[in-house]
Amino acid sequence: MALSAGLAGCPVSFSGLGAYQRGLNGRARTAVCFANFERAGHAVTDGPAMAAGFAAVPAGAEAPLPADEHWMREAIDLARQAASAGEVPVGALVLSEGRVVGRGFNQPLATHDPTAHAEVQALRDAGRTLGNYRLPGCTLVVTLEPCAMCAGAIQHARIARLVFGAHDPKTGACGSVVDLFAEPRLNHHARVTPGVLGAECGRQLSAFFQERRRAAR
Repeated sequence: MALSAGLAGCPVSFSGLGAYQRGLNGRARTAVCFANFERAGHAVTDGPAMAAGFAAVPAGAEAPLPADEHWMREAIDLARQAASAGEVPVGALVLSEGRVVGRGFNQPLATHDPTAHAEVQALRDAGRTLGNYRLPGCTLVVTLEPCAMCAGAIQHARIARLVFGAHDPKTGACGSVVDLFAEPRLNHHARVTPGVLGAECGRQLSAFFQERRRAAR
């Protein structure tokens, strides 16, 4: 894993707290989560620069395609649905031949399901749409770097390409903490395009956690 040039000492954003915070509920847990994050020495910041905190470049990362920002904005809209329901705002969609075949957003609290991350929800929806648990040739677009669980699900589904927005330096499995898509012992490797609208995705997460923090006081 290689850290992007110039990021040494950069404050970590709440984008990195996204996967860490998934599944947590209650004001007390939220307050403890923030306290632990700050005690670890991570600064709390706002603005576009924060989403670059600890951004790691996945091995063999690909440049964005012209349509990637359009689809990421749709994923951001899905993330808003999660936020409105009190869930961490992460949204995802699956594309097949240029059309959306699966959509999802974070729902672990509402469903009492620790696996109900946005990526898994979108994969389930796509599987139902296409009538197959294998999704070869498909692209998954998600607002936050997938965790190890979601990266494994993406690999099992045989997703061809992954596009994500904000990096997650706490649990990101696409270069930030580990890079499962570069692990040679695994038998499937999706192509990865990181950081598409990363600052916007990071701001969305930051705003959510700042509101949660105010409510926890």
